[in-house]
Amino acid sequence: MNNPIIALLGNPNVGKTSLFNRLTNLNQKVGNYPGITVDKREGKLTKGAKTYRIVDLPGTYTLYPNSLDEQVVFNILADSNHTDYPNLVVVVADPAQLNRSIILYQQAREIGIPAIFVVNMIDEVEKKGLVIDFDKLAKKLNTKIFQTNARTGEGLEQLIAAFDEKPPLYIGDFAVPTAFNKALEEAKSLFPLHTEYATWQFLAQEHISFISAEKNNALARIRETHKLTTQALQKAESLARNKRLSMDDSIVRTQADSSKGDPTHAIDKILLHPVFGYVLFFGLLFFIFQAIYTWSGPFMDAIDEFFGYLVSEIHTRLPEGPLVNLLTDGVVAGIGGIVIFIPQIVILFLFISLMEEIGYMSRVVFLMDRWLRPFGLNGKSVIPLMSSVACAVPAVMSARNIENAKERLVTMLVTPFMTCSARLPIYIVLIGLVIPDTTVWGIGLQGMTLFGLYILGIVAALCSAWILNKIIKNTHKSFLIFELPTYKLPDWKNVLLNVWDKTSGFVIDAGKIILSISIVLWVLGSFGPGEKFNNAEELIKAEYPTLSEEELSKEITSYKVEHSYLGYIGMAIEPVVKPLGYDWKMGIGLIASFAAREVFVGTMATVYSLGDDVDIEEESQKATVLSRMRSEINKNTGLPAYNFASGISLLLFYAFAMQCMSTIAIVKKETGSWKWTLIQTGFMTGLAYFAAFVAYQLLK
Repeated sequence: MNNPIIALLGNPNVGKTSLFNRLTNLNQKVGNYPGITVDKREGKLTKGAKTYRIVDLPGTYTLYPNSLDEQVVFNILADSNHTDYPNLVVVVADPAQLNRSIILYQQAREIGIPAIFVVNMIDEVEKKGLVIDFDKLAKKLNTKIFQTNARTGEGLEQLIAAFDEKPPLYIGDFAVPTAFNKALEEAKSLFPLHTEYATWQFLAQEHISFISAEKNNALARIRETHKLTTQALQKAESLARNKRLSMDDSIVRTQADSSKGDPTHAIDKILLHPVFGYVLFFGLLFFIFQAIYTWSGPFMDAIDEFFGYLVSEIHTRLPEGPLVNLLTDGVVAGIGGIVIFIPQIVILFLFISLMEEIGYMSRVVFLMDRWLRPFGLNGKSVIPLMSSVACAVPAVMSARNIENAKERLVTMLVTPFMTCSARLPIYIVLIGLVIPDTTVWGIGLQGMTLFGLYILGIVAALCSAWILNKIIKNTHKSFLIFELPTYKLPDWKNVLLNVWDKTSGFVIDAGKIILSISIVLWVLGSFGPGEKFNNAEELIKAEYPTLSEEELSKEITSYKVEHSYLGYIGMAIEPVVKPLGYDWKMGIGLIASFAAREVFVGTMATVYSLGDDVDIEEESQKATVLSRMRSEINKNTGLPAYNFASGISLLLFYAFAMQCMSTIAIVKKETGSWKWTLIQTGFMTGLAYFAAFVAYQLLK
């Protein structure tokens, strides 16, 4: 016998996830629903000899889907053949916002599913000066009302005991307006085994994914015959249900003499102020970015040092050879390239989770929505866009908070345009090479150039979003209509679990792709065809007999890179990069920096016989890199390889190009589509090439 399925249903911010964690005791797993990136949270609850499957459905205000998350909820509850179709639905309610939960409960019952009603966060009732007539509520819903506090576990035993009880018969509260009776009667003939309300739901939606195209077309014809729209049908139900609730407002009352009122309204006067609200929000963002950059620094340095130590130990303890080099430069370097992102991901999602838990994230959406909507973005897009200044990888992951599928996709596709910290090593070196270290009116030209590159990233992201908004079709029209939740203290178990889920998801899923590409890059750079690569040491010794051992090693390294498969690829693409002002050596840098943008500087150091262990933070080494790159001559033009024209061209290329395999991997994971990942990579690289080409041809 299959384990009974208990589905948790509720509005966002009602403590549903806290209840889920309590019920499952963290015996849970997080994945994606098949074919989409909506999180699927599922756990187990064992009571005596019986085990229940607990499914935490995405938060929703209604069974009418306006987002991908809500579509998942409707598909599970309305399709009895769905693998997650529940034996019982537990509707979780916030005592301060009961009406919306009551409507959700009514919809679930009338669609034909057994359900029970839970008022969670029961401790908030007294704190907020509320009086709830639970007997009247139970009578209205014709069910027993359970009271829980998921933070403390209060009421959970009684709730679990009800999982095996059969809820009493429920008589629908929604009477179909007479104007729609004829259309509904025709629709009912298509679905004789469904409840009347389930048929109403089918009629009131544009497309039902789990019924046949024939029946979807028949429903469309019924709507057309009776001159009905899905919006009119849904509006009619909403008005009817809310009218019934407004007539019965004695279920929840606020104590007139209570001095313990909810402070949410007073706080919102500040946080949603038309001026101070934005000042405080951007101040908070500034703090978050500083924290991501500053707090992660020591941890990232420690990780870097650890993997450097690990590589050194492997070389010390194992004999030199191709397998050891593969282990150190391929496997260990690849794992290091994954792990080093963990501090930034942890810090970012710690802040995002806290903002969600206390109820501030909804205020951010409200503030930014009207500014970003003209570009096809959502108010929630501001978090991924701004956080990508630190790193695009966790920024793309944070786009999961955007419910609308189109707006979520557009946000993920344009986020990498924002200037991330990985571009800084390239910008610092190239600006130092081609921009004079002078000031105009007290403003340094090099600093202004760096600032301009950040502005360029913002402009590129918004313009690209505007274009994509015209191209991508929206399956759901997006409206920002929601109730702002009340403020509450964070549930730290939820916060830490959310951070763990996001971090482990990146390390395990995206990490497999990153590690694979790292190994491929190592193979291409460590092996080569023909005698020149295999006999590099003899050839260099014969050509440079007077070099010291250290200089000789560097020359051999540079020569082998030039004649490796990676080097030949660089020379093969030279005709492509030549119009941009680059030679084959710079082409190698472009290819190698596919692993990570900042790899360009180290690759150039290797190619220019400086070795690949370069730290541009050290001033003396930075000067060495700059002086060697400054003296490099492009054999195609006879001019310095890094002149003003080629330097600006290269800056623009890296400003626009999708040159980071970590970002590509995470976009693939989050979109679940190679199609959009390749379109994004092709579009950004094409734009980068065009901008670099125009800049070089105009400036050379």
